[in-house]
Amino acid sequence: MAGAFATRTSRSDDGKRPIWMAVNTPMQRALTLLGTMTARPSALLVVLAYAAFWLAFQRETFDLHAVATLVVWVMTLLIQRSEHRDTQAIHAKLDELLRADDAASSDLAKIDEEEPETIVRSRAEAQRS
Repeated sequence: MAGAFATRTSRSDDGKRPIWMAVNTPMQRALTLLGTMTARPSALLVVLAYAAFWLAFQRETFDLHAVATLVVWVMTLLIQRSEHRDTQAIHAKLDELLRADDAASSDLAKIDEEEPETIVRSRAEAQRS
């Protein structure tokens, strides 16, 4: 199955990586920003405000399905927040290790500010060398 996927993946002009990794598009940056924004507490306030408006203006459609939808949104935000917290903790620990070890290279210290595709590309290049 993996082989079938690999044969369908075309290569970029330089022949080194798939096309989907070749360009850092505005859509990719927007999705990264959206993922970061959903990890903030204000995202929960947006969902709660949405629920309040739903109750205020369309109370007749607010049924068990509506409650289930809101619960799914809230749980998604809680999971996103937890993952973001864990990732930030790992980054803080790694940054401290880089500062503590004089022999460590700090070239990648700010890579967490890059887009995910750029990070994947950097990891692939490091593994090749």
